[in-house]
Amino acid sequence: MIIKDQKYWLHKLATLRIDRSHGPAPHKPLLLLVIMEMVEKGEIASLEVARSPNLVFRFSVFWSVVANRRKQSPEVRLPFHYLGSSGMWQPFTADGKPSPDKKLTTMIRFDPSFFDCLTNQKFRDRAQRILIETEPYFLPEERAALYSMLKIKPIVPEIREYEELYRTSIQTGRDARFRIEVVVLAYKHTCALTGYRLTTLEMESIVDAAHIHAFSDSRSNDPRNGLALSKNAHWQFDRGLWSVNDDYRVLINTEKFIEDGIPGQRLADFEGRRIFLPRDPKYWPEYTYLDWHRRRHGFPS
Repeated sequence: MIIKDQKYWLHKLATLRIDRSHGPAPHKPLLLLVIMEMVEKGEIASLEVARSPNLVFRFSVFWSVVANRRKQSPEVRLPFHYLGSSGMWQPFTADGKPSPDKKLTTMIRFDPSFFDCLTNQKFRDRAQRILIETEPYFLPEERAALYSMLKIKPIVPEIREYEELYRTSIQTGRDARFRIEVVVLAYKHTCALTGYRLTTLEMESIVDAAHIHAFSDSRSNDPRNGLALSKNAHWQFDRGLWSVNDDYRVLINTEKFIEDGIPGQRLADFEGRRIFLPRDPKYWPEYTYLDWHRRRHGFPS
């Protein structure tokens, strides 16, 4: 009789069957890292997990770590379905039947013993390291980005040389963490200006993580230096067409633009409205960042 304990599942994680036709495919280890983080954040708390906007968005952000060598778009349906062959979970269709194809898989159900392991912090810590460090899942620079993203200290003797060599990769990881903190954890895919939330059937999100104090100047990926904004609102904010005062109300610089449109949907109509803030105040925009944006674009401080 096979005992499915932590040792058993750690071995499974270290011996994933991955496609190698175009170089080692990172889909499976990336999705497992996403799953582990969602368990840690309390976003997964039961045996059944849907292919949700949060899961898909996180996967797309993690995918940015490997985007240089994997030119295709991130396709979460592949590992979401095919990891079922590992025994970690079983894929199901929308009507609750076992799924025969990745296109039909909308949810998974964990093996209870694997889920029990996932809820253990020490197991997750070991599992994350195994997924990042096991050859050939990731390239060295990708490992550096994942360590940075997940705030894990690399175990390498030449740590100073390692960090210097992969400085760009480390920043990639920090940028990815910023996107998750702002879009997923803070604003829940909702535009701070308009209150609009939209995710496609493919679970794409309409909002971006926008820096308040430009990263090129601040070098700050503090989530309090971020707003989740729809494409139009992000473009307008970066050009200083609108800003936010210390009461979190919208300021409009009408001298910078001409617009026409349906009343209530024009940028000028948002003047004086309070932006939509995260439920958790620890993610609310920091006043120093807002002050920089106002001064940078000619708004009164």
